[in-house]
Amino acid sequence: MDRPLSQPWWRLKLWQQLLLGVTAVVLLIGAGVLLLGPAQRSVSIPAASLTIAATVHGVYHDIIPLTGEVVPHDTVYLDAVEGGRIEHILVQAGDSVTAGQALVTLSNTALELDVLDREGRLVQSITEAQSYQTQLEQNRVANQKALAQIEYDIVRLRRALERREALVSEHMVSVESRDQIKDELDNALRQRPMQEESNRRQEDLRRQQLPQLQAQIAKLQQDLVVTHGKLADLTVRAPVSGLLTTMDLTVGESRNLGDRLAEITPETGYKLSATVDEYYLARVRSGQAASIQLDDKSYPLKVTRVYPQVKSGGFVVDLAFAGPPPAGLLRGQTLQGRLSLGADAPGLVLPAGAFLERSGGDWAFVLQADGRSAQRRRIKVGRRNAEQVEILSGLSAGERVITSDYNGLERIDRIDLK
Repeated sequence: MDRPLSQPWWRLKLWQQLLLGVTAVVLLIGAGVLLLGPAQRSVSIPAASLTIAATVHGVYHDIIPLTGEVVPHDTVYLDAVEGGRIEHILVQAGDSVTAGQALVTLSNTALELDVLDREGRLVQSITEAQSYQTQLEQNRVANQKALAQIEYDIVRLRRALERREALVSEHMVSVESRDQIKDELDNALRQRPMQEESNRRQEDLRRQQLPQLQAQIAKLQQDLVVTHGKLADLTVRAPVSGLLTTMDLTVGESRNLGDRLAEITPETGYKLSATVDEYYLARVRSGQAASIQLDDKSYPLKVTRVYPQVKSGGFVVDLAFAGPPPAGLLRGQTLQGRLSLGADAPGLVLPAGAFLERSGGDWAFVLQADGRSAQRRRIKVGRRNAEQVEILSGLSAGERVITSDYNGLERIDRIDLK
């Protein structure tokens, strides 16, 4: 039976010897990596250029910084109810106005002619309705007079018939004269129920028509007042008392119906409008407490409204003063403060720093015990604010961490401090 013969390595060809040597080197390097671990990437940085902070067991204050702008609690916008040409400007921006005070007067010839035409037609309609109302009353009086006349005729004819009966028995008047009076009495007695029924029906009809007629007249009179009031709208008046904050008008210019003429800030106080980072959108809600610092004094506030629209990485909240506001607040003034997101809680905390922007709180450079180098380490952070970071795992109390910016250190494993 034949079997293959293997040659010793020194008798192999040159290319075979080279291939065998490269394979051996690769195997040696792989064994070294497995035994010694991967090579660490390091960099040397002067210690004076870094910010170093230590973790401590303390109280985490669940707050975020707040920068708010002082805005009026209410703003009343004044728009043109009727268009026209501006004739007179009676006040200027910055003036205090009272409710009902005239601010601007306009002129509108087309509107004035239209109002006169409408007033004429309304007056004519009112006159016709009042005439019909008068006619109904006159008909009622005429019907009562007709019934009264019939009643009078019945009484008169009965008396005459009684006298004729006595005279006929004495043969002093003719029977024909008596019968004529009797016929007139019978006719009056037949007319009386017919007149009574006619009066009743006409009275019922009058009672039905009279309220409708009165309501129609009242509506026409109201329309007349509204129509005439259109001319009064050419004089723009302040709906509330307050400070006239905006008015940009010029005599002679024309403004259309609905154009913005002015803004009035009522004397209802001020509130704070602040923009908060969208990171806290799920944690901010109405009723949360806040405070501002002004002239070495703290003033409490409360969140009254959260606007969920996110714009430019933030959302807006409104805050109202929980007590008396600071004196001398000005519209547009910027105030600094804090917003409390929750109750204070004990835990392991680390001063906040720029390192969170690069690491996202997933890793950090922790100083060795000798303080000569810092090693990259995985950590886990919880809540954070502008001053503190809550450490959940990866660090112990007393360990020192580089908290300055990690720009350019994303791929570095160790920092040697010079």
